[in-house]
Amino acid sequence: MRKFSQQRAAIIEELSSVTSHPTASEIYNMVRRRIPNISLGTVYRNLSMLADDGAILRITTGEGTERFDADTSDHYHFCCSSCGRVSDLALPFCGELNRSVEEMTGAHVQRHSLIFYGECADCVALGRSGTA
Repeated sequence: MRKFSQQRAAIIEELSSVTSHPTASEIYNMVRRRIPNISLGTVYRNLSMLADDGAILRITTGEGTERFDADTSDHYHFCCSSCGRVSDLALPFCGELNRSVEEMTGAHVQRHSLIFYGECADCVALGRSGTA
């Protein structure tokens, strides 16, 4: 694990303070309030290092923008296809999936990630079908 610089510590603290799964740009805006002279490139580099080191999760939803999560525990996500919001799901984690894939493929599964896609309850209520 790499040494935590002031910038890296601020990034992880800001990311840990939210459950919104922000983008790098959103994290940059959050951290800039604490470190006004931080650059967007520094935030991107540090997010990449933190994700590579397993300190945070990098969530790729297919929308072209990566989102980040400070919660590295095994859990699932829901991505709204209308507003783009990513949220945690309170589903029990199914470790049996790893074993099933190992039996099916002969591979050794280290972990899995699962994202459900659809419209969140807010977008359904507002009739925003597929606007993102």
